[in-house]
Amino acid sequence: MNYRSISDLNNVILQRLHILPRDFDLIVGVPRSGMMPANLLALYLNKPFTDIHSFINGHIYKAGARGQFFDIKDFKKILVVEDSVASGAAMEEVKEKLAHLSAQFTIEYCAVFMAPGKEKTVDYYFETVPLPRYFQWNIMNHSTLEKACFDIDGVLCADPLPEQNDDGPKYREFLLNAKPLFIPGSRIGTIVTSRLEKYRPETEIWLKANNIKYNQLVMLDLPDMKARQKANNHGSHKANTYKSGNYVLFVESELNQAYEINRLTGKPVLCTANFEMIFKSESLMYNIKSGKYLPFLRKYALKVRNRIRKIKPASGRSTSVNVPVLHKTAHSK
Repeated sequence: MNYRSISDLNNVILQRLHILPRDFDLIVGVPRSGMMPANLLALYLNKPFTDIHSFINGHIYKAGARGQFFDIKDFKKILVVEDSVASGAAMEEVKEKLAHLSAQFTIEYCAVFMAPGKEKTVDYYFETVPLPRYFQWNIMNHSTLEKACFDIDGVLCADPLPEQNDDGPKYREFLLNAKPLFIPGSRIGTIVTSRLEKYRPETEIWLKANNIKYNQLVMLDLPDMKARQKANNHGSHKANTYKSGNYVLFVESELNQAYEINRLTGKPVLCTANFEMIFKSESLMYNIKSGKYLPFLRKYALKVRNRIRKIKPASGRSTSVNVPVLHKTAHSK
């Protein structure tokens, strides 16, 4: 797994800003993920900025105003910016959208993070980052969250205040009305929390009310708060679920627990306290599966998996066979 934070995005742009010519007249971002790097590039290059749909309609952003019409004579060379390229299909769609403007403008394309082998899909890129990868700005909508575990307090909702944590009526009130924090747009595999099992009804009501989709909810099976404090096994409780299944990520709010979960499982943990991805401890098996060791196995496994998926039995229903997917590790340009 490869992870890039907003800080990483900003740093690589600053470090390699020299690759871009200075004769662009306008920076155009591809919504939604391309808007942030486009805005940063416009800031550092001191150029006007807009999104792709506004550009097509002849609008740009200006300080103190939004969507002002621009004079076509003022802009000739355009830089279209996306955050990343994976297969290249999305970038080709962007190029098709702008094809009718090729006679009016010189349009070039840029991506910050590039999948290996796709470098020719753009004119400029900043860093090569192999798949699979997570970005801080879109991780909550990632399609693989169904292979992830999530904590609740400090992740999906705010932590209870000390006066709310009475293991009684005030705590029940908190559980039913907790303020949402990071709500995923994709289905979660398993929610793993140190909340007590006796609070499952309130927890499930809150999850439903906040439209959080998940496959499983794992809670701590202890009688009360005193027993939970005495056990003091928050990290190991979460790690046991994480390492027991085919999960690839744990999202945890507390930094020390994040390190503990990572140490016990050898798998990556994303800490929402600072959006740091914890990779400090990695098991031999995880490194093999991730592609850090013996990366050629990943390519072979992917080929086998894709061939199996194409096999259809006589009944007309496709077979379902689990083949481990081996992932590469990060490699910067």
